[in-house]
Amino acid sequence: MGLFDFARNIGKKIFGSDDSDDDAAAKLKQHIEEDNPGINNLEVEVVDGVATIKGDTDDPSALEKAVLMAGNAMGIEEVKADELTSPAQTVEVQYYEIQEGDSLWKIAKAFYGDGNKYEQIFEANREVIQDPDKIFPGQKIRIPMD
Repeated sequence: MGLFDFARNIGKKIFGSDDSDDDAAAKLKQHIEEDNPGINNLEVEVVDGVATIKGDTDDPSALEKAVLMAGNAMGIEEVKADELTSPAQTVEVQYYEIQEGDSLWKIAKAFYGDGNKYEQIFEANREVIQDPDKIFPGQKIRIPMD
């Protein structure tokens, strides 16, 4: 799975299966705006499990977070962000799909060699993860490697 591909049957329940695509788009937009990572002129469309995000930002991390916020919603299997403009990312970022039994401490130990750096991962994903103790298998997060 790449950054823009997600598991449709898992994630945070933002909208219901009986919602129209327009309703799903409105609810997904509201979800992103609640913890807006820095996207201006945000527009969201949803068609058959594919979310298209449009807008602009001065922060490449905001683009990554908006994609993850949309993709980690139950019912979304792909996110298209071709019309979401941002400068190029200047920091190396890896993406990780959370596995059964993972914790942020365990992930920090694997990526940084120090589990105590889990707060770095949490801070880099604050808009994606509301509580460091509430992550779920299949959820995607970003791991800054700086």
